[in-house]
Amino acid sequence: MPAARIYDVSHAIYPGMLVWPGDPPVEVEESKAIAEGGSSNVSYLRMGSHTATHIDAPRHFFDDGKGVDALSLEVLWGRARLFHLPEARVIDRKLLEGLDLEGVSRILLRTSNSLRLKKLQFDPDYTYLSEDGAVYIVERGIKLVGVDYLSIEEYHKPGHPIHRTLLEAGVVIVEGLDLEVAPPGDYELVCLPLKIRDGDGAPARVLLKELK
Repeated sequence: MPAARIYDVSHAIYPGMLVWPGDPPVEVEESKAIAEGGSSNVSYLRMGSHTATHIDAPRHFFDDGKGVDALSLEVLWGRARLFHLPEARVIDRKLLEGLDLEGVSRILLRTSNSLRLKKLQFDPDYTYLSEDGAVYIVERGIKLVGVDYLSIEEYHKPGHPIHRTLLEAGVVIVEGLDLEVAPPGDYELVCLPLKIRDGDGAPARVLLKELK
């Protein structure tokens, strides 16, 4: 039997990559270099906590919310279902009600954003989750939702109701996923953010392993 395929659905981090407007740009600089007489190669990194593929923790929108280091590993690691929604402009309650979510606690949503995220220019017209869609996710008992752009919420949405609805209910948000290659279906999800104490968010390496 062939080994189960593993998909790396996280984006590489590099200088000049797309970041959310107003967030710090990515900087990777040599701190020490063998070529310059150093004993080893060491780099200096500077970036925002919501760079590339990343986790939003409750602390992102609630001062007293859990930090990324306190998120449940049982939520970040387990069975997930990946849906392809290429025609979706808004992921609302009606669309989600049409998906097979029976027994599912983690969902990943691939949209036309997967192409947008590979560009270096920010596109404010990305596909996003609606307010009634966020409420439905909470009602269904979904514990983790992943999307393929830098935000799950409409650009410049006043009050950030989608983030607040999900995070207040303990739903982990994964943004900036690279879902272009993995086929729709069920996987074992491994989603591990950097363990930043009391962090509002953190870049993450996210893997999907085929179920056999």
